[in-house]
Amino acid sequence: MDQTNISKVEDFMNGNVNAENQTTVINIPEAVGVFDSFDDLQKAFYDLRMVGFSRYDISLLGKQEVLEEKLGKAYWRASDLEDDPKAPRAAFVSEEAIGELEGAIAGGFFFLGSYVAMAAMLTAASTLVASIAAIGIGGVPAAVVGTLLARRVGQQHRDYYANQIEHGGILLWVRVSDKEREDVAVKIMKQHSGRDVHVHPWSE
Repeated sequence: MDQTNISKVEDFMNGNVNAENQTTVINIPEAVGVFDSFDDLQKAFYDLRMVGFSRYDISLLGKQEVLEEKLGKAYWRASDLEDDPKAPRAAFVSEEAIGELEGAIAGGFFFLGSYVAMAAMLTAASTLVASIAAIGIGGVPAAVVGTLLARRVGQQHRDYYANQIEHGGILLWVRVSDKEREDVAVKIMKQHSGRDVHVHPWSE
């Protein structure tokens, strides 16, 4: 971790931070690495889960829109955010989970409330409202709208990872509670082609 980010963490840990920009960090170490492909990332995730890491201990970088809102800049490199406590986080979503979500949406709006909730996380509100309105007035068959939303889900999933790769790689953080788990996490990440794998003494 460079000196600038060490100072940031110390400020956060000591409470020296503006309220509007507050980020909470805890005194539990975290392993971090960068991956050049989604396949390698997914393999690392599965192995981490297999050895007992909770999905709540594993996080990725937030979406581009969230990055710009929180960091105030559109341009960034993965290497700049590895040890930045202000880097927004997101949960890992596997290809299987996305496939199931696409299938559920494409299958129709039999449980409209649930699908609306899921789709709302992945689509613009105005577009989603327009789609629901179309179903309500019978302007567009639900199956057609469902298929269009399913395609958007899959495309946004692919775009999310492609954007990170273009910016230097996909970031993965793993919270480690002790030295043994630290060693295991680092080993797994390196075995799956993780780059610049290291541990910093805090986690979000």
